[in-house]
This record gives sequence, C-alpha cells and structure tokens, in this order.
Amino acid sequence: MTHPLIDRLVTDFDWPRLSTMHDVAAFVAAPGAHCLFVPGDPRRNLESADVAVILPELHMTFQRAFDCAVVADAIETQVRTAANVLKTPSLIFYRDGLPLGGIPKVRDWDDYIARIPRILNPRAA
Repeated sequence: MTHPLIDRLVTDFDWPRLSTMHDVAAFVAAPGAHCLFVPGDPRRNLESADVAVILPELHMTFQRAFDCAVVADAIETQVRTAANVLKTPSLIFYRDGLPLGGIPKVRDWDDYIARIPRILNPRAA
C-alpha cells in the first residue's frame, strides 16, 4: 500500500523506489551519503505521510548532502532488520554501503537538525 505523499517522492522528486535488496545494496554503495525512507504501512501509521513531507525539506536544508530513495513494502522488514532500525516510518542513513544510523518515527524539526549531522559525520560530533 502506498500513499500519494510517498508516491510523490518517486514521481515528483525522481527518487528511486528500491524493490529488492540488490537495489538497496547498489544504491547505498554509490559514492556519498544516502538516506533510505522506510515508510511502513501508511494506513496504520499516519506518521508515514508526515515523514514523506519532512524528508524533502531535510534534503534541501542539508544542501543535498545525501541522496534519497524510498524502500518498497516487500523489503522493508529486511532493510530495517539489517540496519537495526526497527520502527517505521524511519530514515536510515548509509555511506560506503554501510548503515550509519537511523531516525525512527516523526521527530521535532530541531531533533532532525541535531541528529542528522551526528549520523553523517560521527567524528565531528
């Protein structure tokens, strides 16, 4: 099940929807930092649509310091388990194919602003 605000990330922003673990591995292995949006079921979790609106704003605020993709329903559990970020919706950050950390659920804006730099640059924190 998808939601129009989640679909918009793929259709309007041209972010890939990753449907296999092979797709995930290829995406996160590319140079740079990456953010996977694991929405969960938007029918059961109203926060999924909220994070779908917040993520493009974070992407711009952090001056595109990371690229973004949406994880398809079929592999959400595998992605969350591999990154040890078990709640949805979640944002999971990667570099060099490895998970750096995640932010589950909806957060206050200031929390995102504080946590994302620490995740992307743990040595600077």
